[in-house]
Amino acid sequence: MSNESALPAAMPSATDAALAPGAEWWRTAVIYQIYPRSFADASGDGIGDLPGITGRLDSLAALGVDAIWLSPFYTSPQKDAGYDVADYCDIDPLFGTLADFNAMTARAHELGIRVIVDLVPNHSSDQHRWFQAALAAGAGSVERARYIFRDGKGKNGELPPNNWQSVFGGPAWTRVTGADGQPEQWYLHLFDSSQPDLDWNNRWVRDQFLDVLRFWLDRGVDGFRVDVAHGMIKADGLPDYTPPAEGGSMGGGTATLEPGISDEATDDPPYWAQDGVHEIYREWRILLDSYPGGRILAAEAWVDPLSKVANWVRPDEMHQAFNFAYLETPWAGKDLRAVIDDSIEAFSAVGAPSTWVLSNHDVVRHASRLALTADNLQGHGIGPKTVGLPDQEVGLRRARAATALMLSLPGSAYIYQGEELGLPEAIDLPDSARQDPTWFRTNGERYGRDGCRVPLPWEADAPAFGFNGTGASWLPQPTGWSALARDKQLGVQGSTLELYRRALELRREHALGSGDVTWLDGYPDDVVAFRNGSVTVIANTGTKPIALPAGDVVLSSAPIDGELPGDATVWLV
Repeated sequence: MSNESALPAAMPSATDAALAPGAEWWRTAVIYQIYPRSFADASGDGIGDLPGITGRLDSLAALGVDAIWLSPFYTSPQKDAGYDVADYCDIDPLFGTLADFNAMTARAHELGIRVIVDLVPNHSSDQHRWFQAALAAGAGSVERARYIFRDGKGKNGELPPNNWQSVFGGPAWTRVTGADGQPEQWYLHLFDSSQPDLDWNNRWVRDQFLDVLRFWLDRGVDGFRVDVAHGMIKADGLPDYTPPAEGGSMGGGTATLEPGISDEATDDPPYWAQDGVHEIYREWRILLDSYPGGRILAAEAWVDPLSKVANWVRPDEMHQAFNFAYLETPWAGKDLRAVIDDSIEAFSAVGAPSTWVLSNHDVVRHASRLALTADNLQGHGIGPKTVGLPDQEVGLRRARAATALMLSLPGSAYIYQGEELGLPEAIDLPDSARQDPTWFRTNGERYGRDGCRVPLPWEADAPAFGFNGTGASWLPQPTGWSALARDKQLGVQGSTLELYRRALELRREHALGSGDVTWLDGYPDDVVAFRNGSVTVIANTGTKPIALPAGDVVLSSAPIDGELPGDATVWLV
């Protein structure tokens, strides 16, 4: 299956400066997230794959990204699109083989693109051999101690061990049945019932994942994005917890266990952000530092406030943590200025860059989200019956402006596949096509994340818009996406694709990633205005046009005729 003689080498640094303390590549990198099943499909079965990615890497090199991050491609029953891992050291046949992974990594490195892979350590699939052994071994066994099994409450153990609820809706506990057909212990799953939580207090679990890290580091990967990096350790005794009521833009989402971002510190639930999790990353950091080439750890940590998120990127822990506070900030100048200041202050205090992000595979695409007129609770998604659906034209205009603002900020930035085409959320997916566990666990009350995961349009007139050559697609593509296909935008002045390409080019040319923000006075509350090195950046989140200062316009998210219109961002030198 694998080609062990052709393991790809680690990404060679262009210069020693890319690894110099304080100037490492990851501090300023623009990283492109690939959702493998929706990026490109070489086999034609309707599901994207590794050879498909390899065949499209030239497009990403032309865009100008520094690295790619791949969502999971491991062996999996695919109950949660691969985030239910059955084998951490092999490729699911849906996506190819280890030899295909080697070829993809080697080609990326040839193009100067680093490769970051997703790691899912909080939970495995219930089909993983570890969990199957735990079921077979029974209560009190060493095998069960690798997961979080507990006796139930009530006279006969018929009640769950506590009141925790799953991120995807419903109880976070499932009871197992013994070989004799009698109900016995319960196991914890903060996500789907097919995703049992591992017990990270168990030394055996920690050692297994060190081996997993070595397996992929030896194959030349340049880092790991760590799923649910705020989980893994639970409070002693697993106490009951009742989250506060839902509410807020992008919402707290707290009632679904995914804490949102607020202006005030909140008490962490007993299943998130426990201090013991940092011991794990310190051990991982030592391992990564023993490999050459500047390998990194990036945290998906839904934690607030920002000062607490910074704990994940202290000098002896991880390198990056996604700035979800920024992602969740509304399109409003005053709010944006505040979160930029808070972000730079919090991350700089521990010597780390802020890692800016606007979209990913778990949130409503920002070309739609920024034009919603009602609350958008994290993980709920949007669909035909959602209140306050966006105006697509307004959404795209704001998305372009928001991206131009984000890419001008110092630090690192992540781009989610398709946002460079201006893709909106796919809202009108038929119920029969939906696959997100959230849809099923809430009986259709929440649409979930399928709308941001629809396969990409590459060529307007090709089958499946060039996603493959057969026309098959695991989620249906909106017919209107033909106008957004990459070949319709490539080289077209003013297109969203060319806006992204030019922004990344100028970002490198003016070293914005390693710069500083100096605020400019004299602008109204709905305007964000600052200098970063030689570049003046002005974002108008309001409706009234504003006068521009002297300078040459080198980038604009919208047409300019002497003034900067509303919902637009401009760079001047």
